This record gives sequence, C-alpha cells and structure tokens, in this order.
Amino acid sequence: MSEPHTAMGGGGGGLNKPCILLIIISGMERFAFKGVASNLVTYLTDVIEMKNSSAAKFVNSWVGFTSMLPLLVSMVADSYCDKYSTILASSVLYAAGLLALTSTAVTWPWAHSNKVHSISSLCLSLYLISVGQGGYNPSLQAFGAEQLEAVYEALPITDTDDQKGSDRKSWFFQWWYFGVCCGSLLGVSVMSYIQDTFGWGVGFAIPALAMIVSIAMFLCGARFYVQKQGRIGDVSVFEVAVRAVKAGVSKLIRGGSGSLRNEYEVVELELEEKAGLCSQDQDTGSTRQQANDEPLQPLEAAKVVLRLLPVWTMLLMFAVIFQQPATFFTKQGMTMRRNIGQSFKIPPAALQSSITVSIIILMPWYNKLFIPLVQSLRRSEKGISVMERMGIGMFLSVVAMVIAAVTERRRLQTCRGSCEEVALSIFWLLPQYILLGISDIFTVVGMQEYFYSEVPASMRTMGIALYTSVFGVGSFVSAILISVIERVTSGPGGRGSWFSDDMAQARLDKYYWFLAFWSAFSLLAFLVFCRFFKR
Repeated sequence: MSEPHTAMGGGGGGLNKPCILLIIISGMERFAFKGVASNLVTYLTDVIEMKNSSAAKFVNSWVGFTSMLPLLVSMVADSYCDKYSTILASSVLYAAGLLALTSTAVTWPWAHSNKVHSISSLCLSLYLISVGQGGYNPSLQAFGAEQLEAVYEALPITDTDDQKGSDRKSWFFQWWYFGVCCGSLLGVSVMSYIQDTFGWGVGFAIPALAMIVSIAMFLCGARFYVQKQGRIGDVSVFEVAVRAVKAGVSKLIRGGSGSLRNEYEVVELELEEKAGLCSQDQDTGSTRQQANDEPLQPLEAAKVVLRLLPVWTMLLMFAVIFQQPATFFTKQGMTMRRNIGQSFKIPPAALQSSITVSIIILMPWYNKLFIPLVQSLRRSEKGISVMERMGIGMFLSVVAMVIAAVTERRRLQTCRGSCEEVALSIFWLLPQYILLGISDIFTVVGMQEYFYSEVPASMRTMGIALYTSVFGVGSFVSAILISVIERVTSGPGGRGSWFSDDMAQARLDKYYWFLAFWSAFSLLAFLVFCRFFKR
C-alpha cells in the first residue's frame, strides 16, 4: 500500500493530492459525458431525423441504462476486483465508445442511405460508453474517498473523530460535486456550441480526446494512490441479492414485517459493535482499518441495502425531473428567440450550463453562509442533517416544475399557431434551470453522502452505485411516462399529443404540472418517512 500524502487545507475538511487529482479527472469525465449527452436530443432530431417523443425516449432510456449499470458492475467490483483495476479497464472501454461514436458522426453523410446500419452503429457506440461508465464512476468516487480516509486511519482516535469524519466526508463530496459541475459546465456550454457550429464529428471527437487525456493523468498518479481491497464475505453480491429476495418473500409469507424491522436493527447493532471494536485501539490506526474492511455476511449486507430502499424509491421523481433539461427543456429553447447581437445564436442545449453555473457559484457559500445561518436560527451546532438537505432540494425541484409549467404556457400563448421562432426570449427558461441547480446542491450532494455513509466500508462502491441507480431508474420511469402519456393523449392520426412534433400544438405545460404533482407527493412521503425514521 502506498503511503498517503498529507492532507491539504487543514482541519477536518482538508483534501490530499490524490483526492485533488481524482476530482480533476472526474471533472474531465463529466466534460466528455455531458459533451455527448446534453445535446444528443438535437443530434437525434436534426441529423438522425427522429420524432421529438422518440428522441426523448431514446435519450432517457440510454441515460437510464448508463446510470443503472453501475449497480451491476459494482457487485463485481466490490466482490472480486480492486477499484484501481476496475477504473483502468472501464476507462479504456469508455474511450473506445467515444471514439466509435465519433466515427459514426463522421461517416454519417456517406452512410445515410443505410439508415438501419447507421443507427445500429450509433446504439453500439453509446452503449459501449454506458458499459465503460458503469464501472468507472462509482469506483472512481469511492476510490477518491478512500484516499482522504487513508490520511486519518494512521492517527490516534479521539472523542471528536465521529464528527470530524462526517465533516471530512461532507467536504469531500461537496468538492467532488463541484469538480463534476465544472466539467459539466464546459461540456454543456462549449461542446453544444462546437456541435451546432462546426459539426458533430468535431463535437464528438473532443470528448473522446478529453477521456484519453484523463486516462493518462490517472496512470501518472498511480504511485500516490492508496489501494484497498474490500469484499463482501467470500461470495458475490449477486448471491447476496438472491438471498435477500428469498428472505423478503419468506417474511411476506409469514406476515412478519415487524420481525424484518427487528432484523434490520440487529444488523445496525452488529455494525456499531464492529465500529466499537476500533475505538479500543488508541495507539495505532491498524485496528480501525481492520474493522472497516472486515467483510459482512451476505444476508447482513443485503439487509443494509434493503434498509436504504425506501429513501431510494422516494427520490425517483426527483430523478425524473432531472431528465427534462436534456430533452423537453432543450426542445422548448429551440423554438424561442436565441439571438445575441446580429449573428450569434445561443445553442438551446447551452442553457443547461446555467444549472452548473448556479451550483459552482452558490456551493462555496453553502458552508460559509447557509450552515451558519441555520445554526444561529436553531441555536445549535448541528446545522442541517443529510435527510433535511435532501428534502429541501426535493421541494425546490417541485417549485422549478411549477415555474416551468407557467413559462411553457406563456410560450404557447406567444406562438399563435406557429412556433418556428416565437418572440419570447430563451432567457425566460433561466429560472427553472437555476432552481434545479440550487436543488442539486442540496439533494444530489446529500444523496452521495447518504448512500456512501449508510453502508460499511466493504460496500462503498455499491453505495455510490445505489446513488447513480436512482437517476438510472428515474430515466426509465421518464421514458415510460412519455410512452403512456403519448398513447393516452394522442387523438386520431397521432394529433393532440402532449409531445407533438409541432411545438405550437404540444402541451408540455400539462406534462410539467403532472411531474410537479407527483414530485410533491414523493416529497410528502419522504417527510412522513423521515419523521417515522427519527422516532
């Protein structure tokens, strides 16, 4: 194991050199992914010539698959592979998928006659990116958190270690997300302009090059990394999942829901006892490291995961809302006035950058202004809990959808039968984007910390994968909702659909009200659960 470098920044929130390098690498990966995903709906409608609803479902399904795959790959990564090898192998597949996507865009003008083959090649390259990202993202984030933890594992344990550990994790996940947002901002703003102005071949080649450079940077930092191996017993997590299902069915047959909760509490006590063993060693960090990496029995690991499912389920509507900027928000922007000056037009997808700009600007003030304000109002040093943080973000996302519905209604009133380009400025969409960015600061960072902290050390990759899977399932739910609503609202000949290709006839405002209602319902369920959980 390599020696950890001293933490930079001091206090409980310092980041060491490997952490900083990995945050930069994660930003480059987001630049590559957002450079493809943020404007993909435009590529599908303008180049591949898909319908609006078909393009939105395609993007949602692909994003859903991409976000769900880490849950499967993490089972292998946690059970059999070390994180370093998983990151390296996955990044190579990731880069190969980006290169394949570039080749499909370059050859499209000549392959246009064979549309089926071209679409098949497009799908193959996109899903190769998904496979690569499936192992890359959760492993990289868990690997980065381990680099920070390694600095403190060799230190003697004090009475304030629990609070400092929590502060360090919050600090790490906030700065990790800050780096991710910086990469996303460049990917959305710069690449959408390049793709609309210079073509899709160049627009996909640059993300591929960025991914290759990030692989080189990751290899250059190899001598600094702390590498651990965490396993869940001596069996695969697939077996854990199977046993969990069997146990759940058995409980349902016996009608023993109360006993299942008791078993959860037993697992928690066992985990606390394991953590308590660590505190007995005040002289070295060896005992703490040993206990953290001690594998759980399969059934215990399954119970830990099942205990997180209620929160996971209630966050799905939040994930559905976050599919809108890359799909219908972008299609709205294509019909609005986008001119700045005489010749320059804002690419519709570039407005997604306002989400990341608001995060980048406001996140540093979260600890400096928001937390001290809450502490003074509550007259407590506790500030805000992770659950409260997620709840605030969910509420802001509901408000964002209400504003989106009102704005879309105003756009339709301005259309007056023709939506080639309405007089309404695209900047009317800014409030809904900015509110989603602010909700991100609360909910997404809270989700990362929650799912990472609520699992033992040997399941950290699984914890991060659970967080990403919320957005994966949310994407699939979004695609299903579009299909069902399109079928229900379409009249004879496909007319009257909420998602009509004629944006003067589409009723996205009704869809946004629909999402706002169900998101509010999810928030209410979340609040009830939190009160019950607290008791």
